[in-house]
Amino acid sequence: MSYEVHTVSRWKTIKNIFQFLDNPIPLINETIKEVGHPSYRVHLGGINRSLMTQDPQVIQHVLQKNHKNYHKSKIQTEGLAKYAGYGLITTDGDYWLRQRRLIQPGFHKKKLQSIVALMNDEILKHIAHLKQTVGTAGTTVDITREMVNLTLKVVSRSLFSVSITEDQLEILSYAVMTSQVAVIKDIRQPMFKWWRKLTGEQKVYDESVRKGREVLLDIIETRKASVEKHDDLLDMLLASRYEDTGEAMNSTQVLDEILIIFAAGHETTANALTWTLYLLDQHPDILLRLQQEVRDTEIPDQPGYEDIARLAYGKQVISESMRVYPPAWITDRIALQDDEVNGIKIYKGEIIGIYIYGAHHSEDLWDNPAVVDPERFTPERQKDIPAFAYFPFGGGPRLCIGQQFAWTEMQLALYHLIKHFDFQLAAGQEVELEPLITLRPKHGMDMTITARDQ
Repeated sequence: MSYEVHTVSRWKTIKNIFQFLDNPIPLINETIKEVGHPSYRVHLGGINRSLMTQDPQVIQHVLQKNHKNYHKSKIQTEGLAKYAGYGLITTDGDYWLRQRRLIQPGFHKKKLQSIVALMNDEILKHIAHLKQTVGTAGTTVDITREMVNLTLKVVSRSLFSVSITEDQLEILSYAVMTSQVAVIKDIRQPMFKWWRKLTGEQKVYDESVRKGREVLLDIIETRKASVEKHDDLLDMLLASRYEDTGEAMNSTQVLDEILIIFAAGHETTANALTWTLYLLDQHPDILLRLQQEVRDTEIPDQPGYEDIARLAYGKQVISESMRVYPPAWITDRIALQDDEVNGIKIYKGEIIGIYIYGAHHSEDLWDNPAVVDPERFTPERQKDIPAFAYFPFGGGPRLCIGQQFAWTEMQLALYHLIKHFDFQLAAGQEVELEPLITLRPKHGMDMTITARDQ
């Protein structure tokens, strides 16, 4: 038997519009608490309503059990695609399935083994550079920016084998950052699109994306003209062939997939590492235990997965960090037909806001969710976590294809960072959430980094 969940009035939606535009997380949390239910409806404008939910049963139904009835909304397939291209994240239906089947084998654990050494080498290079910058006296830097630089280099090396220039990295980093800002403004402030065009703001966004795509296309075309072989992700994409035709992707298709991998592969990881270092600063007992694991573990210059597997507590720390600060804090789907799940009627054309941050913090799903506790993710306790109470990489058939890549990168990076440096939050640093497409610290994250005596 179905029932109607609470619908937030139009008046209240209008009244809270500026709070929503600035940071929707407190507003969503407050609404869920007020209605006393993990799901509610809100007007998006006109007669359209959206179902916002942190109910794991509803989420699992939408993302997994009845996923064929739910596609990504135009926010992603048109809004995000305008800047990020038509890759795995921004497409749906038959085209998405065809691309997923083509690309997924390249992200198999065995295929990625050859990239682990490239990752490790690039991380060590960055560590050496950072040591020269900060010294033993300590230097205060924006750790968010530092982690972006690190993960940019790692993902570019994994994609292209060789390090790309600092100028190219700067162009690509700016393109990813401006794309996030542009997409969020299009979503939250559609009524001001005319103003962004009039003032030239939109032109800045478009030009930034154009330059980023130009850099990547040049790399792709240069590689296609080369006879050299590279054991990297770009070679994998260029060598992939569709089962039905035996044809390869054209340059635009490769570009779109590379851009998605590049953006998602560094942005989410950089934020996860930033929040992890922040939580370690706030919880010295967890830091001490992690430092002990680092001292007890020697990672060779040519590491394998068996070496990374020994960083068990580090993985627990990152897991808990992504529970508290999920890099992707929300996603959505649109219902293709009427449906019902857990007593809730879902209407054709309705957008379902899948509130990842809310599920990760739900008191109904977690014991003391406000407490930071990496022990939640021991092999024994992890089995007790309800399905879709924790899903930082999504779930169902659209589970993030780069999950193994991200885990490898984060574990290696955290190991070397903790081994070589001490991190301390700068005095007076204001820590506030900035929920764009990913969850960033709003004001950056100033930390004093000090090189450790080895």
